Amino acid sequence: MFGLTGAERSPIRNVQLASLLALTAGILNSVGFVAVAAYTSHMTGLTATVADALVLGFSQAAWLAVTALIGFVLGAITCAVIFNWGRRRGLQGRYANVLLLEALLILAFGVLAEGLEGPRRALSIIAVLGFTMGLQNAIITKLSGAQIRTTHVTGMITDIGIELGKLAYRERTPGLPPVEADLRKLGILALLVALFFLGGVLGAVGYLEFGFPVVIPTGLVLLVLATPPVLSDIRRRPASAP
Repeated sequence: MFGLTGAERSPIRNVQLASLLALTAGILNSVGFVAVAAYTSHMTGLTATVADALVLGFSQAAWLAVTALIGFVLGAITCAVIFNWGRRRGLQGRYANVLLLEALLILAFGVLAEGLEGPRRALSIIAVLGFTMGLQNAIITKLSGAQIRTTHVTGMITDIGIELGKLAYRERTPGLPPVEADLRKLGILALLVALFFLGGVLGAVGYLEFGFPVVIPTGLVLLVLATPPVLSDIRRRPASAP
C-alpha cells in the first residue's frame, strides 16, 4: 500500500529500497572523501586507522576515523530505538520513520554544510555522514532480516566471490546434490555493488561541480518515499503495543 517504505515488505521491495540506499551510500561516502579526505562507510578501515593511531599517535585522519565510528554506531542505535518504538505501536511507518529522519539529515546537510568553517568543519561533516550511514545500514538490515547491507561492500564482494566459486565448481559426486550458485543472490549483490560504485562517481563529480548541495536530490527522493506511511500513522490512532 505504501510502496517501498511501508510496513508490508516483500523481497522485491527490499531489493528496490536497498538499491536506492546503496546509491545514496555511495554518494555520501564519496562526498565525505572528496570534501575532507575521509570515508564514512568503511568501518574496517576506520577501525584499523584508530588501532594504528594508538601506536603511532593520533593525527587528524585518526580523529576523523574516531568521529565516523562513533557517528555510525549512534546512527544504528537511533535506528533501533525509532524502529522498535514504531513496531511496538503497530505503525505503518516503523521503517519510514527512520528513512524520514535520514532524508531530513541529508537535506539539512546539503543546505548547511557549505557554510561550515573552522577547525571543527571536517569533524562536523564526518559526524553527520557517519551517523547517516549507520542509520541507513541498520534500517536495511532490519527490514531485510539481515540479508542485505548497503554500506558493507566488503561483505557483498565476499559473497559475490562465494557464489562465483559455486558457479565454477563442476565436480559431481554420486549420492550428493550438486553445488549450485544462487543466481538471484549473485545478481542482487552485483547490482548493489554497482550502484554503490555509481553513487561514488556521481558524488565525486557532483561535489566538484556543485559542492554539498549535490546530496539534496537524494534527500528529496527519500523524503517523498518515506512521507506517506508516516502521514498515515498521524491520521489514525496507533494500534496498542503488543
